[in-house]
Amino acid sequence: MSEPARTPRVAGFTLFTLLLTAAFVALGVWQLQRRTAKHELIAALTERLAATPIALPPPAQWAALTPARDEFRRVSFTATYAAAPDAMVYSSGSAVRKDASGPGTWAFLPARLPGGEIVVIDAGFVENTMQERSVEDRAVKKLVTGAPVALTGYLRFPEEPGWLTPAANRDKRLWFVRDHPAIASALGWGTTAPFYVDLEQPAPENNIPRPGPLDVNLKDDHLQYAITWFALAGAVLIAFGVWVRGRRQSGANP
Repeated sequence: MSEPARTPRVAGFTLFTLLLTAAFVALGVWQLQRRTAKHELIAALTERLAATPIALPPPAQWAALTPARDEFRRVSFTATYAAAPDAMVYSSGSAVRKDASGPGTWAFLPARLPGGEIVVIDAGFVENTMQERSVEDRAVKKLVTGAPVALTGYLRFPEEPGWLTPAANRDKRLWFVRDHPAIASALGWGTTAPFYVDLEQPAPENNIPRPGPLDVNLKDDHLQYAITWFALAGAVLIAFGVWVRGRRQSGANP
C-alpha cells in the first residue's frame, strides 16, 4: 500500500484510539466522582439514622422537605391507623434493613394525625414470599384498633418506577415500588403527606409486620469500577503503541 493511502488509515485509527481512551478515562473519573458522592451520602445517612428522633414536621413545612436534606430523618409522632385498604409492596431484599434480606412484602397503610392529615406508614416487613393477600390481611388487621399510637420512624420519599417495574396487581393490592402517592390514589386514601414513614417502633407482639431500625448498607464499588476503566484506557494505549511499532518495523523491512 502506498504511503498516501496509508496516511488516512493511520490518522483515523489514531483518532479512534484517542476518543476511546478519553471515553474510558471520563468513565473512570465519573466513578471517582460517584464514589465521593456516595461517601458523603453514607456519612449523612449515618448521622441521620443515629440522631435522636425529632417531632414530625408540621404540615405547613411539608412542601419544603426534600429527599437530599430530609430522607432518613428520625421522627416521633402520634397517629391512628385508618380503617382503609392497606397495600403490599414487594421487596426482594432491603439495602437498609439487615433483617429483611430475602423476598417478602412491606405493609403500607394510612394513619391519621391528630389534625386530620394522612401520613402513609410502612408498618414493617412481612415474610410473604408468594405475596398472598390473606397473609397481609392477618398481619395488618391487628394494627387498626382505632386508638392513637405513638410511632417512631424515618422519613422516606416515593420511588419512581423503572422501565422494568411490573405493573401493580390491583386485585391483591400489590405494588412493586414504594410510590405511596400512586398507592394512595388507587386505594382512595385521600391527600397524603409527600413522604411516608418507615416505622422503627412499636412492633406488634408477634413482630408481624416487622418494623425495625435502619442501617446504612450501600454498595461502594466505585473505586473498583474506576480502576477498571482506567486499566482499559491504558490497555488501549498499549495496544495502539504495539500497532504503531509493528507498522514502523514493517515499513523499515518491506
